[in-house]
Amino acid sequence: MGNQMDKLSHLSYAEVPTVDPNGVDTEEGPRIGVSYIFSNDDEEQEDGCAVDGTERRERRERRDPNQEEKQYNPRDEVECAVYYRDECIYEKSAKCASLEVYSPENLLNKCKAGDLVEFLATGQFPHWAVYVGDFQVVHLHRAEVKNSFLTDASQGRRCRIVNDFYKFKALGPDMVVQNAMEQVGLKDRELSWRNSECFAAWCMFGKREFKMGGEIRIGKQPYRLKVFVSDKHSHVLEFQSLEDMIMEKRRNDHLGRTAVLQELATHFSSVEETICEPGSD
Repeated sequence: MGNQMDKLSHLSYAEVPTVDPNGVDTEEGPRIGVSYIFSNDDEEQEDGCAVDGTERRERRERRDPNQEEKQYNPRDEVECAVYYRDECIYEKSAKCASLEVYSPENLLNKCKAGDLVEFLATGQFPHWAVYVGDFQVVHLHRAEVKNSFLTDASQGRRCRIVNDFYKFKALGPDMVVQNAMEQVGLKDRELSWRNSECFAAWCMFGKREFKMGGEIRIGKQPYRLKVFVSDKHSHVLEFQSLEDMIMEKRRNDHLGRTAVLQELATHFSSVEETICEPGSD
């Protein structure tokens, strides 16, 4: 590759070998997922909490009014599980946890210091934050760790507490808050996390795997992302790092269930056409 490294980003499943979502695999085991090692922060394309009132007003004036009205559709939630080797380390499904969402004002009545909060809206990447008490959260947004009021950070999105999605042993609430507060003000090259989810999860669990470069991408792919297509079928991709897996999971959340299933169906249809072409190997 020399001294030049091209940025790698995942655009569609047509570019990545995958497993048949209908459960009929043509080869043994799951395929390898994409590496996001040179990708930009996935939330850079999303508007969010402004630094001050002036910037907030400017962004509001620039924002598409149709986007302001976007709602969260629970039926478009992409349910999935993540495994490290044979151990389930993450699960988001109606079977294992409540996926109910609330308005920011109502969620404040449920939050305790040290909780992880997820903000959701249709067509946007989920945004994660650490609730630190006094109606405030600490979150990574636009290449800076910020301390904001929860209602400001929500930007009108629905939200929920997500302490139980990851299965790692959590640190004590005081340590979670301390981890978050000590990072406030970090920006750009000072940062060690690719997105808000990696940052918030690191604050709660303290695992280096949530940091950029926390794992060496060499050898086998120990992480498996299992997307639940139906009650009986699932789609699986393998990754070399937790960071890569999170980026793919968030990409699916951004697209939504309907778009993800359509993308998979289109990909496998093109694969079948290629296999059926006369003279193909």
